[in-house]
Amino acid sequence: MSMDFVSAGAAPEAQAETETAARARILLVDDDEMMRVLLTQVLEASQFHVTTAASVSEAIHLIDTQLFDALISDLHMPGAGDGFTVISTMRHKHPNAVTLLFTGYPALKEAMDAILLQADEVLVKPMPPGDLVAVVRERLAKRGSRRETNKERVASILERDAEATIANWLYRVERDKELTRIALSDEQRTGHLPQLIRELVERLRVPRGLGTNQASEAAVKHGLVRRAQGYSIPMIIEESRMLQVSLFHTLQINLNRVDFSLLLTDVMTIADEVDLQLKQTIVSFTGAAASLAA
Repeated sequence: MSMDFVSAGAAPEAQAETETAARARILLVDDDEMMRVLLTQVLEASQFHVTTAASVSEAIHLIDTQLFDALISDLHMPGAGDGFTVISTMRHKHPNAVTLLFTGYPALKEAMDAILLQADEVLVKPMPPGDLVAVVRERLAKRGSRRETNKERVASILERDAEATIANWLYRVERDKELTRIALSDEQRTGHLPQLIRELVERLRVPRGLGTNQASEAAVKHGLVRRAQGYSIPMIIEESRMLQVSLFHTLQINLNRVDFSLLLTDVMTIADEVDLQLKQTIVSFTGAAASLAA
């Protein structure tokens, strides 16, 4: 990676800004040693106190054991996790800290701006040193006025956006040659989904252990209907896979609203419930086939 930092000097700023910078503690995370050295020189020349980390694990340890006012992290790093993991950890441990994410791929900026995982801003390399310092100072100055986003549980998001999830699922299905070889109306294709999503939302709100079986009338009926429509088991499995993708797509576009404290548990619950529904659908499907054979 290269970044056009040719001078570590910074233009004089107002006294208040200088005092704020002098007090600010910044965690700089980048696996590129030269980049860490250059960025440290730029930031320290502007009176910031800089601590560096070369990996995600090192960064997480520092976040857990030290106090920071700001984080500047590269997006792509080797090993487990990436810049998003570091950003998320900082947000949970130090919610008032400024969080900035660097990427070397300008084309990704617009896409990432929509799914920032709570980062304050995405910065694109190369970036002039003066601009970097200005962004850090501006974000630090606005920390007190930063509005908190209303957080929502995954269940509420999936319930509210059920129609959008179904529309996304139908879009994917309609582009699958195997699934569309059976001619069905939109209602015939999606008729099972509203109830399956309602059951999933209820499962998220009233948790039970992973792998716990609970009867799903909608899943059983779905197996019988798909059998009558001429589906195969691989087609049912593919539809279920697409449903998981569409559910997670709905969460992705709502990342700025998600309550992250229970996100991992909710994601595991979604996968577990969809798989359990699929199992009941296939049992119903094969049972109908056995009855026909008999």
